[in-house]
Amino acid sequence: MFDLPSDGWRTRFAPAPTGYLHLGHVVNAVWVWGLARRFGGTVVLRVEDHDLVRSRGEYAAALREDLDWLGLVADEEAPRQSERGERYSAVLRELGELVYPCTCSRKTIRAAVERLGRPEGDEVWYPGTCRERGIDPATTHARRLRLEREEIRFTDRRLGEQAQTPAEQCGDLLVRDRDGHWSYQFAVVVDDMDQGIDVVIRGEDLLASTGRQIQLAALLGRHEPPRFLHHPLVLRPDGEKLSKSNRDTGIRELRAAGWSAERVLAEAVRLGELPEEVASAAFGKLPER
Repeated sequence: MFDLPSDGWRTRFAPAPTGYLHLGHVVNAVWVWGLARRFGGTVVLRVEDHDLVRSRGEYAAALREDLDWLGLVADEEAPRQSERGERYSAVLRELGELVYPCTCSRKTIRAAVERLGRPEGDEVWYPGTCRERGIDPATTHARRLRLEREEIRFTDRRLGEQAQTPAEQCGDLLVRDRDGHWSYQFAVVVDDMDQGIDVVIRGEDLLASTGRQIQLAALLGRHEPPRFLHHPLVLRPDGEKLSKSNRDTGIRELRAAGWSAERVLAEAVRLGELPEEVASAAFGKLPER
């Protein structure tokens, strides 16, 4: 099932401490812990606090408390991303001339794309405006990585064969922003390499990021990428993802309403469509809805 290694593999649960956990996070957690328990994997807890503006210490403490209450105990805990700045800087230097300074804002990028007559897609595409401008690196913290046009093929362990061309999806990749914060795309690739993560289990909303992360990892010397599995998302009635800011189905609210940990896990298993074989092997008998 899912073509996972028989044992000895490593995956991670990597929440961002920008709000309290909600049911959507638990869907990811039951997939991560469920597959690891069923197929002999190790779960690494990694707090992805690269967003230094929105991350809060109280959220990081709360997510650990909620995981403990759910009975989801990680086998290891990785350093927080906010503690790895020196490592990220070293990797950036290793990339050498593949990286260049960028002074573009989202507004100027959108204007440039509009001038090129490119249809607006689901994400902002960067047209390489600053590639050859020779910007003084001292004038901005922002850095982008040159992504040459390359089709990346991979097999999603749930969704099947995939083909992506990151240069057409997102253009040159932002690795550090104007405020000096490391980007999600860059930090997770470095972390997964350093921490030996060889199976990445996450929601379908991140499927589009996979090709660029594989391409970046190859530039850093990782030519055997992790296996990827993207699971279903929990959506609100309007079709939008659950949101931390809207406190959608928050674990703390469910606890206050009298839900047991087993009931929360059972609901996450149902909403996330985790196969019964995996759920029963990993969590035992859970209450029916």
